[in-house]
Amino acid sequence: MILIMNGFLVNSGILMKSFEENDFKLAIEALIEGPGYYIFENAFTEEEVFEAKRIIKKFSENAQSATHFHGAHEDKIHLQRRVWNLLNKGQVFVDMVQHPAVMNVFSKVLGKKFILGSFAANRLLPNAPGQEPHVDYPYWDMHDIDEFPSGINAGFHMNCQSLISLHQFTAENGATAVVPYSQKKGVYPSEEIFEKEYIQILTPPGSLILFTGLIWHCSMPNQSKSDRTSILGQYLPKFVKPMEDLSKSVNKEVINNCSPELRQLLGIDLKYPEVLEESDAGNAEGKNA
Repeated sequence: MILIMNGFLVNSGILMKSFEENDFKLAIEALIEGPGYYIFENAFTEEEVFEAKRIIKKFSENAQSATHFHGAHEDKIHLQRRVWNLLNKGQVFVDMVQHPAVMNVFSKVLGKKFILGSFAANRLLPNAPGQEPHVDYPYWDMHDIDEFPSGINAGFHMNCQSLISLHQFTAENGATAVVPYSQKKGVYPSEEIFEKEYIQILTPPGSLILFTGLIWHCSMPNQSKSDRTSILGQYLPKFVKPMEDLSKSVNKEVINNCSPELRQLLGIDLKYPEVLEESDAGNAEGKNA
């Protein structure tokens, strides 16, 4: 069936894996001119969700790693478990990172040669406190506006995010909260406004949520008795430096078996930065290069 959310169509169906061109057009419109996010429900099968959860739990059971936006909850930071560099941890993640919805939608928002900045998991254990409202890399330190060029604004996007829900996202277990249309502000979130205007994105497991990095958002507290796990993908225009150093960390086996889409995401064929004094002589750029 088709549902309406915030004025945009949302696909809903059991084990839905394929989407039509019109769905991608609606998603592009939603990210740029609409609420700033779009939901593809049931984008992944139960088998894919189960395998992803199994691997993430294995790698996060006893490990603590770097995390973000938890400065007010130092005593509970161990209740949020991150698993970085997922591409090395299973074929299921290699498949997920290049989902057709991601490739089609983000190519129109970020440019056709957009790249991957990070692909990681976020596991919230019971009583995890959630995050402060924020925007994502490379905007995430806009609370210090002097870090950025004068006049920076939301005229175009330097980040899009994918979020894959591996559990049912509910209000109780801390489903991601967003302020619709806030991606148009181009500023760091006001916590006061966030508290008044946020909504939570409630989805079944296996759903794919696409949003822009400038939308005000955060994980909410997990007040349930179970985990809430998601996969977070960061995608950037080809000229933005990735957050994870994927060129050093992704296994050669993964790179050697790259699809053209994954090869693009890893930036394998990007020319720059280049040692220009060692480059071939001649005109390298321009319409007639």
